[in-house]
Amino acid sequence: MDSALSISTRFCQNSVVKVSACIITLNEEENIGDAIKSVSWADEVIVVDSGSTDKTIEISEYLGAKTYSKDWMGFGKQKQFAVEKCENDWVFSLDADERASGELQSAILELKADGFPADGYRISRLTYYMDRPIRHAGWYPDWQLRLFNRKQGKWSDSLIHESFQLSDGAKVEKLKADILHYTVKNAAHHHRMIGERYAPFAAEQMFLSGRRTSPFRAAAAGCSSFFQTYVLKAGFLEGFPGFCISSFAAHHAFLKHVMLWEMQNSKNK
Repeated sequence: MDSALSISTRFCQNSVVKVSACIITLNEEENIGDAIKSVSWADEVIVVDSGSTDKTIEISEYLGAKTYSKDWMGFGKQKQFAVEKCENDWVFSLDADERASGELQSAILELKADGFPADGYRISRLTYYMDRPIRHAGWYPDWQLRLFNRKQGKWSDSLIHESFQLSDGAKVEKLKADILHYTVKNAAHHHRMIGERYAPFAAEQMFLSGRRTSPFRAAAAGCSSFFQTYVLKAGFLEGFPGFCISSFAAHHAFLKHVMLWEMQNSKNK
C-alpha cells in the first residue's frame, strides 16, 4: 500500500512539475542539433539566437525548439532573457557546445518525479579537449548551477563567467552526473576564443569593476597562471593536452591584462 501510494504521489508530482531547457546561440549549426537532442526529455526547449548567419535557427526549429532572436547583451543578460521566455518555472540551462549526459538526464527525471526537493542543483561539467576528457588542470568538476527554480534567483549581469544567483536561504544540492562540454575544436579555435571573446570580455569586466594593471602585472599574470594550472592544479597529469591548456591559460591571463592596460591608458589620454 505504501509503495503504491508513493508511486501515485510521484506520478501526480510529475504531471504538475515541468522543466524548460534553454540554450543561447550564435552560429552554432555544428553544435545545436546535438545540444537540443540531449534535452529532448524537457517539456519545452527554448533557443535564443543573437544573429546567426548559418543554419542554427533552421535546425533548432526543425527539432521542435521555440526560437527567439535577441541582439547580444552579454552572457548573463542573454541567458536571463532566455529564462524569461520559458513557460515553466523549473529551468535547465545549457550552452550550445554542451550536452546533457545520459546519467544526467536520468538524474533530472528522477528529481522531477520527486518534485525537486531543492531550489537549485549544481552539476559537474566534464570538458573534452584534444579528444579526451580532462579531469585535472582545474577543469573538473567545474560545478555549474544549471538546474533551478527561476523564481528563486536570476542570472548575473556579468559579461563573462556568468552564473545563476539564487536568493538567500535557497536550498542547493549537487547532482552526481556530468554536463559534457565540447568547447574547443582545435588549437586555432582555442586561440581565437581567447583573443576574440574571453580576454576582451574579462578585460572590460575588470576595467568596469575598477581594477587596474601594469606591465609587470601583465607579465607576472601569465607566469603565475601557467604555474597554477600545470603544477598546483595537476595539469601535468593530462600529458600534452595539460601542457597546452596551461599554456593557453597563461596566454589568456597575459592578454587580458594587456588589454586592460590599453583601456586604462586610452581613458587617461
